[in-house]
Amino acid sequence: MSDADAAVERAGVRLTNLDQPLFDGADASKRDLVDYLDGMREVLLPVLRGRPLSVVRALRGQRPFMQKNLPKYTPDWVPRVSVWAESSRRDVSYPLCDDRATLLWLANQRAVEYHPTLALADDLARPTHLVLDIDPPGQDFSGAVRAAELVRQALADAGLSGAVKTSGAEGLHVFVPVEGVAADDAAAATRALAARAARLEPRIATTEFIREDRGGRVFLDSTRAGSATVVAAYSPRSRPGVPVSFPLDWTDLDRVRPADFTLRTVPSLVEGRDPWARAMPPRRRLPDDLVAEGHTIPVARVRAMHEGKRRARARRG
Repeated sequence: MSDADAAVERAGVRLTNLDQPLFDGADASKRDLVDYLDGMREVLLPVLRGRPLSVVRALRGQRPFMQKNLPKYTPDWVPRVSVWAESSRRDVSYPLCDDRATLLWLANQRAVEYHPTLALADDLARPTHLVLDIDPPGQDFSGAVRAAELVRQALADAGLSGAVKTSGAEGLHVFVPVEGVAADDAAAATRALAARAARLEPRIATTEFIREDRGGRVFLDSTRAGSATVVAAYSPRSRPGVPVSFPLDWTDLDRVRPADFTLRTVPSLVEGRDPWARAMPPRRRLPDDLVAEGHTIPVARVRAMHEGKRRARARRG
């Protein structure tokens, strides 16, 4: 019997080719992915439900790629929402991973990574969280930990708090739950928090978007705002060994490594608990002074674009 014939059904979803390798370097099969996602659904679905979802798929013979728009062959029963994309000037049909069947269907499509929006589909103008993406140079996780502590201090100084998780690569994500904030104010507050954290110890952290200007420091990326997506807690990553973005206690940061959390190790670390939900503090309104400060700070990506053009002109001159 061929792989294609060896189909099984779970929650009414037909699953095929389960024994195929997931991707080069994964050391895992498609079955391993399906089993992981299905087994983790009680903690994974709550962070995906109701949010437009982008996924990273790993098709055989191809490099993993990000997919936003649902393919035309998507079953009618898969929940979806149409969102206008200004960059491409078109409506994009995003899946809403609200239930087990949809999660299994996505898994059967070899969707390895799950990147939901920071806002719910019914109120995309108001994000539910701020996110600071802590990106260390190379594999310097200890640097990421030190930078995360700076972010935590900046949050505390502003009367806020957040939850931290591994990114599934070498960095960390700090999520800050917020209430009643418009997208532009949320983006401004994120910029201000990054700037305040970097000022606490400029030898460790920076907000410089241009890599060559970072001087080996940890980048505090404040651009995960507006319509941006962030990999979900408990999502696998399409990297060697299939690491997982995993929630951490602040007190555990200096005792773990990102490689500790993989598709094979994470299920036993959860076992009926939801560390992400437990770590997430209550939603709070943003301080006016934080938002006001952020509106005086240029968007890092835009500032970098203009600086790149200025440097290019200088080189030509």
